[in-house]
Amino acid sequence: MPLTVFNTLSGRKELFEPVTPGKIGMYVCGVTVYDECHLGHARCYVSFDVIRRYFEYAGFAVHHVQNFTDVDDKIINRAGEAGIPPFDLARKYEQRYFEVFERLNVRRAHVYPRATEEIDGMIRMITTLIERGHAYAADGDVYFSTKTFKDYGKLSKRPEESLLAGARVEVSDKKRDPLDFALWKKAKTGEPSWPSPWGEGRPGWHIECSVMSQKYVGDTLDVHGGGQDLIFPHHENEIAQSEAATGKPFVKYFLHNGFVTVDGEKMSKSLGNFQTLEELYAQVAPDVLRFLIVSAHYRTPLTFTAKKLDDAAAGLARFREGFRHLEELFAFPVSNDAVSPESLDAIRLGSVKSKFENAMNDDFNTAEAIGVLFHALTEVNRLHGAASRSGKAPAGVTEILRPLKSWLGTALNDILGISPAAQALSTDETSRVEELLAGREKARKEKKFSDADRIRDELAAMGYQLQDTPQGPRAVRKR
Repeated sequence: MPLTVFNTLSGRKELFEPVTPGKIGMYVCGVTVYDECHLGHARCYVSFDVIRRYFEYAGFAVHHVQNFTDVDDKIINRAGEAGIPPFDLARKYEQRYFEVFERLNVRRAHVYPRATEEIDGMIRMITTLIERGHAYAADGDVYFSTKTFKDYGKLSKRPEESLLAGARVEVSDKKRDPLDFALWKKAKTGEPSWPSPWGEGRPGWHIECSVMSQKYVGDTLDVHGGGQDLIFPHHENEIAQSEAATGKPFVKYFLHNGFVTVDGEKMSKSLGNFQTLEELYAQVAPDVLRFLIVSAHYRTPLTFTAKKLDDAAAGLARFREGFRHLEELFAFPVSNDAVSPESLDAIRLGSVKSKFENAMNDDFNTAEAIGVLFHALTEVNRLHGAASRSGKAPAGVTEILRPLKSWLGTALNDILGISPAAQALSTDETSRVEELLAGREKARKEKKFSDADRIRDELAAMGYQLQDTPQGPRAVRKR
């Protein structure tokens, strides 16, 4: 099936056809660098990492741009609390972004423009908007006049009263209309500022993404991504100012990832129910967190609970066990036993690859795509179990499994961003796990079952689940 995406702009799935055949300009709204990244950030950037990876797998040349908002009220306020310059605070959390997302195996964008380095471009766009009658200066501030843009609201599709309720606009008697939004803000004492035709000041939030996306991608983006919370007002305002300035469509396909809910409530700082990624990494391996995120379709709400983390850890362990069993099947001698056509179809590369790609072509349905891989690896596990009991693998199976093994590595590593092999343990931890496994086996042979149970509990406290296999006991990391 051809690649289709759900376009927030049209409100439906559409056939994906980039502006320039074979090439994709992709802009994803980045973080405001004033604090540590959290699970909501991970949901966004892992989702768009998978989308980018699949575009590349499908043969597109992707140019991926993601900004840093490094001047903002939150940055200024937090820097004041910490007693350091705002730019020092911003650079600190920029670096922290790269550190935490490298552990989540998120590929770096090709360009990371900073708002503070694109001020001249913002001044030029604001000047153009004023000249075209879409913006007005008011005592050092400059506002975009939403009444002059007839399509205002076309992305969020809200009536005007709903737009007003959700705008979170700053009250100002300088505005001609409550929905007008700031393009330039007059300097306040002690804040970072830049010279402009309207006096010293700094840019509003929305203008930066329009300018940076235009500079590094072009007037019309193929894909603009971000969380659903950005649909209004941020992306709505980006459309208005960009199209008013250029006279061209701003974005062909808007893609938005769903919210994160924690124990049934939307995650938010105001509710105090969010965790930073560093806090989560103390509880769970980053690859388990990534597996949790990609196991859900990117547009659906992601439910986060302790049980969901455990389920993701168990699911990832089953994936890796299946991949390990696949590799082990090649070591068995071959029998003359026949395998049913249904069994062969479940592991035949053409069938598995086609089903996986159909799922991903349906608006990047990673949940269904992972189900396809689970189905294939379940059959691998069944064949491995039969081979372990008989000492031989059925004829023809290994020839079919060789191309599947190679492609599965591509699907897991290159598209989903998950290694089919578990992360390497430290030498000390490996030695301790092996010591406990040996001690448990000795206790069982000597019928010291309370000692065996105690060792099992110690392994569980370390984050391991015991599995008794024909090859002997294994300890599989749960998180």
